[in-house]
Amino acid sequence: MAVIAAFVLNAGLNFVLGLVIAKLLGPADFGRFALATAGAIVLNTVLFEWLRLSATRFYSARVRANEPWIRHGLDRAYTALGLVLLAAALLCAGFGVEAGPESRGALLAGTALAALGIGVFDYHAALARARFDGGLYFSLVAVKNAVAFTLMAATAWYLPQPAYVLVAFAISQCATVLLLRGPLRDADAPVHRVRLHETWRLFMVYGLPLIAANAAYQVMPFFNRATIAAQAGFAEAGYFALAADVTLRSLSTLGTALDLLLFQLAVRAEEHHGVAEAERQVARNVATVVALLLPCAVGFWAVLPALQALVVPEAYRGPFATYAMLLIPGLFCLAMMNFALNPVFQIRRRTMPVIAAAVLGLAVNGAGLLVLPAYFGPAGIAVAQTAGLAAAFVALALRALTGPDRLRLPWREIASVGVACLVMGLALAPLRSLPPVTALALGVPLGVALYGALVWCFDIAGLRSVVEDRFRKRHPAPAESSTA
Repeated sequence: MAVIAAFVLNAGLNFVLGLVIAKLLGPADFGRFALATAGAIVLNTVLFEWLRLSATRFYSARVRANEPWIRHGLDRAYTALGLVLLAAALLCAGFGVEAGPESRGALLAGTALAALGIGVFDYHAALARARFDGGLYFSLVAVKNAVAFTLMAATAWYLPQPAYVLVAFAISQCATVLLLRGPLRDADAPVHRVRLHETWRLFMVYGLPLIAANAAYQVMPFFNRATIAAQAGFAEAGYFALAADVTLRSLSTLGTALDLLLFQLAVRAEEHHGVAEAERQVARNVATVVALLLPCAVGFWAVLPALQALVVPEAYRGPFATYAMLLIPGLFCLAMMNFALNPVFQIRRRTMPVIAAAVLGLAVNGAGLLVLPAYFGPAGIAVAQTAGLAAAFVALALRALTGPDRLRLPWREIASVGVACLVMGLALAPLRSLPPVTALALGVPLGVALYGALVWCFDIAGLRSVVEDRFRKRHPAPAESSTA
C-alpha cells in the first residue's frame, strides 16, 4: 500500500506542479518546455528504459542476497550511459553559452540533463519496488516531490526560461537519490566479469524490444507536438501539451500505481509457482486494471468542463477541453496496453508483438498527420494520435487474446465493469451543464459512491473480496474460548 500511496502522491503533486509551470511560463514557453520534456522522455526511454525494465523483472530481495551480479550489471550499464549523456549535455550547453538560455543549444542541454535525471531516479525507484520496500519507495517519492516542487516553481518564477526549469528538474531527481543513497545500496560483493556479460545479454534480449515499443509511443506525442508547433505556433503546442499531460495523468496515475504492485505479484508467482500461475495472476490483474481505469476515464469526461473552468489557467481554456475530449479514448487505450496487455508478453519474455503493435500505431498516427490537419486543423493531430493508439491497442489485444496460447480473461467481470461505468456515465452526464463548482462538488462524490456501490454489491472484478480479505487479515476474529 505504501507503493500505491507514494505514486498517488507523486501524480497529484506533479499535476499541480504542471499547472504552476504552465501559468508561470505562459503558453509559448510552456509549449517549448513540453516539447523538450517529451524529448527527454524519448531520450530516457531509448537509453535507460531497457535497464529499468530489467530491474523490475530480474531484481528482487532474493536476487539482492544471492545474485549480486544482477545489481552490478545494472549499476555499470547505468553509469556508462549516464556519463555519455552528461557529456552530450555539456557539449550542447557549450554551444549555447553565447546565445543565452533561450537558444536551441541551451534547450537541448536541459533536455539531456532532464533525461539523465529521469533515468537515475526511475532506476533507483524500480530497485525499491522490486525489493517490495514500500517505505523506501515512499521516501524516494516524497523527497523527490518536495525538492522538485521547490526548485522548479522557484526557477520558473525567478528565471522563467524552459532550459532553467529543465535543469532544476534534473537536479531534483539526482539530489533525491544522493540523499537516500544509504538504504539504496546493496552489500559489497566481488564483481564477476563473466557474469556481467551474461547479465547484460539477458537485459538486452528482454528489454530492447520493450523499449522499442515504448520509444514509439513516446515519439508519437513528440512528433505531434512538433507538428502543431510548426503549423500553428508554440502557443498552440502548449495548449495541446497541457491537455495531453493532464488527461494522461488522470487516466494513468492509478494504473501506474497498480502496475507497480501487480506486475511484481506476477513475477513473484512465476518465481515460486511457475509460468502457468504467473499467467493466471496476469489475467486477474487485467480485470482489476479495467475495473479501476475505465471509471477514471468516464469520470474525467464527466468533470472535464468543471475542471477546465476551475483548475486550468485562463490562457489555456477552450483549447484544453477540445483537445482533452479528443485524446481521452486514445490515452485510455495506451493505459490498457501499458498496464493490462504488455505484462502478458513480459511474463512470457516474448516482447516482439509489443513492438509490432507500436509500429502499427506510429504508422497510423503518421498517416493521420498527413491527412487530418487539412480538414480539422490542429484538432486533427489529436484525432491522429487517438487513431494510432487505438490501432495499436486492437492489434496487441488480438495477439494476446487469440490463438492457442491466448490469455484467458474473466470476461464476465470485464463486462460487469462496462455496465457499471455506463450507469455511472449516464448518471453524471447531466452534471456537465451545471455551474463548475456545483458540477465538481456533486460529480466526484456521486460518481465514486455510485460506482463503488455497484462494485460492492456485485463484487465486480473481485474487488469487494480483496477488501474483505485484507480486512480479515488486519482484524482477525477473536478465537472462541473452549468450554470445559
